[in-house]
Amino acid sequence: MRHRNRFLQIALAFLLFLQTGNLMSTQTAVSTEKAYEPSPRTDQNSMLAHAQLLEKAKQGRIDIYFEGDSITRRWGTSDEQYKHFLENWRANFFGWNAANFGWGGDTTQNILWRLNNGELDNVNPKIIVLLAGTNNVGKKSPEENDPRVDNITQGIKAILDLFRQKSPKSTVILMGIFPRNDNMAVMPIINAINQRIAKFADAKKVRYLNINDKLADKDDKLFEGITNKDGLHLDIKGYQVWADALKPIFKKLLGPPAKTDRAPAPTGDPSAQKPRT
Repeated sequence: MRHRNRFLQIALAFLLFLQTGNLMSTQTAVSTEKAYEPSPRTDQNSMLAHAQLLEKAKQGRIDIYFEGDSITRRWGTSDEQYKHFLENWRANFFGWNAANFGWGGDTTQNILWRLNNGELDNVNPKIIVLLAGTNNVGKKSPEENDPRVDNITQGIKAILDLFRQKSPKSTVILMGIFPRNDNMAVMPIINAINQRIAKFADAKKVRYLNINDKLADKDDKLFEGITNKDGLHLDIKGYQVWADALKPIFKKLLGPPAKTDRAPAPTGDPSAQKPRT
């Protein structure tokens, strides 16, 4: 009996070890969520931001529509902590009626959901700037049969297809995914995605723009001051590099900026807004 109890204890311990191992592998695995299927951010703050962007889309005049995640959002936000970014935005784009529709943390499937739920309806901008995919890449090192390159490429293609459906006369400037140095091991994934999405350019309605050689060296190491300390989010120097690449295209397509600007007022993170007194 004593031997039998000892055997049961060992067996239970082994099963617990297997379950723990499976749980850990599940928690650290690359996401298998399909990057080309719309998926909402259901937290209250994201829903409030979506409502703000829906209202923003109905206001003023929007000739340039920026779409993306936090890297895009921080550039043209009303958040107090990023006011220096908004100053840079205005210094570069005032007179072109540019509006920012980025939202922090968004993946391609989250962007698809927002676009499918009204944020581009009846806006008809002349230019759309898209930077998307880095949140799908994440910072987990590549693994065998890593699905991210195929998956994210399809997600970006789905966004381009939706642009064509909702705003067929717009010229899309498709940005290559920027380098990220929070884990250099993911750079081969980013570079492979960029090689694939470059083929979506048609020299007519979709233009591909990769500025990574101005953000980082040949080994994908970001130049000093391009991002903040996280090695992901752009700082002023990085935003200016991006602006310098965009402005000649804007000028060619729209002419020089006007002396007045009719874009809607910038929006921000609802959770960062001070309560009214």
